[in-house]
Amino acid sequence: MNQNAETLSDRPSAAAPLPAVLTRHADAETCADPSSVMTLLADSADTAGAFTSYRSTFAAGAAGAPAHFHTRAWELFFVISGALQVLVGEEVSILREGDFLAVPPHTPHAFAAAPGSEADVLFVFTPGMGRFDYLRLLGRVMRGEADPKEIAESSERFDNHYVDSPVWRAALEQSA
Repeated sequence: MNQNAETLSDRPSAAAPLPAVLTRHADAETCADPSSVMTLLADSADTAGAFTSYRSTFAAGAAGAPAHFHTRAWELFFVISGALQVLVGEEVSILREGDFLAVPPHTPHAFAAAPGSEADVLFVFTPGMGRFDYLRLLGRVMRGEADPKEIAESSERFDNHYVDSPVWRAALEQSA
């Protein structure tokens, strides 16, 4: 269980067979790299596998994730503030404050802060799977503390499969 998440079980078990999960902002673990901060909220071990959730704040022009897909999980995006450029399949669009996106399994997608904009985004994966170790690994790679090959070697473990997307590469080149 995430040492920073606490369970709430003050409701009768018939109404809530699983305890609620509460992660206090002050207690949440963060992973930072030069252009973003990820706040780890609840990993699958905290939610009986129902979901994994974290929040990312991206600096203006920050890269998010290259084109990839998941075989088992939906990835949900909710833009808290700013704007996020996203690829879904072969389409690139901009999500703005209050926008929500749900990407189903096997659908290539990518994201980055929209050109000239910062982005604050809530991410949820459902069903959940242990992803916090993957996010920690990303931070270490971005800071030069780990070999990027470790990401490729972890694709099955974390259900994160990278793909080539000429559409996404062109969108990033255009916004540079």
